[in-house]
Amino acid sequence: MTKGLPMRRNTILLAIGVCAVFGAIGLFALHMSSTSVRASGLMPYQDARAIELGKTLYEEYCASCHSTNLEGEPNWRDRDDDGYLPAPPHDPSGHTWHHPDQQLFMITKYGTEKMVGDGYKSRMIGFKDSLSDTEILSALAYIKSTWPPGIIARHNKINGN
Repeated sequence: MTKGLPMRRNTILLAIGVCAVFGAIGLFALHMSSTSVRASGLMPYQDARAIELGKTLYEEYCASCHSTNLEGEPNWRDRDDDGYLPAPPHDPSGHTWHHPDQQLFMITKYGTEKMVGDGYKSRMIGFKDSLSDTEILSALAYIKSTWPPGIIARHNKINGN
């Protein structure tokens, strides 16, 4: 066996796991589409007031895990000794922009464990008891407002815009 094989196998297993997790989240999001938040145009990332509120909320509720500069925790793709993935970046180097607004909203509101179910472990709690829907959207708007135009354009296409 070559030295590279276990690393490639771990990478493949991680990729399969991530796809399964976000596939399950996507199905749950479709199931929850009756929420008061519509699936298109969720994030008011061009609204200066929403972005300002979102930055304040991000700093208060998100930065302790995802960092002030949105770069996430080190080694965010590798599970820790307790089986948890570290907080991913929300900047362009992460995968946040790969997911539609509805999915990002649902993860933020309900938490990853609730969205995925089936015993999935995550430290990403839901903020439904701490933040209103508008506040969640504002925090997400702030995150999106920091992305470069090309990433925003790709994310808009994911949303069907």
